[in-house]
Amino acid sequence: MADKRDYYEVLGVSKSASDDEIKKAFRKMAKQYHPDLHPGDKQAEEKFKEVNEAYEILSNPEKKSRYDQFGFAGVDPNYGASAAGAGAGGFGGFGDMGDVFDSIFGGFGFGGGSRASSNPNAPRRGTDIRATANIDFMEACKGKTVKVRVNRTVQCDECHGSGAAAGSSTKTCPECNGKGQKVITQQSLFGRVQQVVTCDRCKGKGKIVDTPCRKCGGQGMTKKAVDLDVDIPAGIADGQMVRLAGAGNAGTNGGSNGDLLVSINVRPDPIFERDGYDVWTEIPITYTQAALGDEITIPTVDGKVTYTVPEGTQSGTVFRLRGKGIQKVHSTSHGDHYVRVNIEVPRNLSKEQKNILRDYEKTLSDKNYVKRKSFFDKLKDKFS
Repeated sequence: MADKRDYYEVLGVSKSASDDEIKKAFRKMAKQYHPDLHPGDKQAEEKFKEVNEAYEILSNPEKKSRYDQFGFAGVDPNYGASAAGAGAGGFGGFGDMGDVFDSIFGGFGFGGGSRASSNPNAPRRGTDIRATANIDFMEACKGKTVKVRVNRTVQCDECHGSGAAAGSSTKTCPECNGKGQKVITQQSLFGRVQQVVTCDRCKGKGKIVDTPCRKCGGQGMTKKAVDLDVDIPAGIADGQMVRLAGAGNAGTNGGSNGDLLVSINVRPDPIFERDGYDVWTEIPITYTQAALGDEITIPTVDGKVTYTVPEGTQSGTVFRLRGKGIQKVHSTSHGDHYVRVNIEVPRNLSKEQKNILRDYEKTLSDKNYVKRKSFFDKLKDKFS
């Protein structure tokens, strides 16, 4: 950790920088050190990796918060406060809050669970859990399978969900006779009122455990860190979500598992800019290419293509390459690729080059004199 540079320093932003400022700084730095612009330059390659690592942490609100609080230790997967359990249904995450809300409100699931049946022993769907996957721009265009580590609730493999230690068993709760609920009677201003409540002895399970399982403490469920393969479809955009059905927390009483919801974070590309399924790039061309026309090479998400720039092209002109954009999700059609050309004005000209340009300007002056004089005469009449 000692040889790492502060992530804010790597991107050249302050700790109070906004998400847009962080993204803008990343695009600038990534473009500066992109391997395609520095072939064979190992130092630039290392800089590019450093910039990507910094953006991966600072663009993720959860990881950024841990980094701000604990430094590199907060985002090191080998450290105790790793990202494996945070924000993905781990201990202290929303996955556990479902049990708290269930006990208070009588069966409203949290984070995707449905309302429980009036029968506490009825099957209940497990809660959903969430995770984040960071991918590159081209990976979003083409699709990718990524591994995501999550902490989820699973059936205890030692007691097989019974909650009882090996060699012991559960027994019917004598307080509720196995119903999981009991009726209490209270005196109110309106007379005697009866209310059905969850049995406080068995916690609504209808059974009690004399010798709890040492691994799960009699709960029948434990937390387990697992690595899951997530198939990200081609064309997915930043901020969209992929759902893995049944990959969430385990259900109870034979209920189905919850789902895993993976939020996709796409790193911006230093060359391409996305607009829906369309792609934009800016290509510099020389004054000569613009004036005389030329065949240029244009990078697209599907590889390089050639395009003939017509004679007399003006700076800022936009060309459209149909069907060369991003593949639409779960479709074979593509968006378009738009190219904006910028004419590079030559610098540090030699004396000979300057004289050539002056001679060229003189050839235009005689031809356009009458046209320019007419234009300025109109301006004079308008503002006099």
